[in-house]
Amino acid sequence: MTTNMGTLDRVARLLIAAALLFAALGTSMLGAGLLFWIALIFAGVFTLTAFVGNCPLYSVVGLKTCKDCG
Repeated sequence: MTTNMGTLDRVARLLIAAALLFAALGTSMLGAGLLFWIALIFAGVFTLTAFVGNCPLYSVVGLKTCKDCG
């Protein structure tokens, strides 16, 4: 699997994932309904793509945010 995400993009995704996890688990802002589960799913996807370095949506669109990716 090729990398199509730059360092800044990966760090931003991890920060957004942390904020979503905090909103879902650390506060009662989202409750326990649909928004809670959506926040958890997005946090998981953002974390996974940040660690792997590949975003499937970027591949479909043809976007690359890294300088040295092929």
